[in-house]
Amino acid sequence: MAKIKMKKKSMSTDMTAMCDVAFLLLTFFILTATSKVPEALPVDTPASTVETKLPESDLATLIVGKDKVFFDLKGKDVRIRTLELMEDKYGVKFSESDKTEFSLMSDFGVPIASLKGLIDMKSSDRIKADQPGIPKDSTDNQLREWILNARKANIEVANKELNFAIKGDAQENYPAIQKVMDALQDQNVNSFSLITGKRGKDF
Repeated sequence: MAKIKMKKKSMSTDMTAMCDVAFLLLTFFILTATSKVPEALPVDTPASTVETKLPESDLATLIVGKDKVFFDLKGKDVRIRTLELMEDKYGVKFSESDKTEFSLMSDFGVPIASLKGLIDMKSSDRIKADQPGIPKDSTDNQLREWILNARKANIEVANKELNFAIKGDAQENYPAIQKVMDALQDQNVNSFSLITGKRGKDF
């Protein structure tokens, strides 16, 4: 008896819906992703297995590397108020537009007399600028004043004590880190975080 041959049907799947979903997800991730802000002083932090999340607000970060100290502060209003207090302390005048631009900046490391020139730069030029670091010597300890006035500003604006974190380069000499710790402890700030990189427990 002859076998009946069945006609083969072409198996095709409509991929239109899957492509639509893939492009929607891709668009969502692109629009919601936050780009990493370039650091004026990039540092290679030491590794640690301990994980503690830093607060999202009321935080000042002291970045130490290449024997320089840079300062970063969260909160636009706190940054503006801190700058106003430094303005009164050193007699350096900043316009309202300077203060607004300063509130949008990331970390910086220049003496107060050079800060206006840094503010006037484009954000891309600030990263490339050779910033000498905030003075921390006993004769001109501007780092101490930034810490003091940032604490005052945070209490005035947010009615909260300011938290501090130190982000030091793994290759930095200990005396440079010690100077920053001393500047904090001189103002009875004995509790602060050390920012490290993540590593495996069996590293």
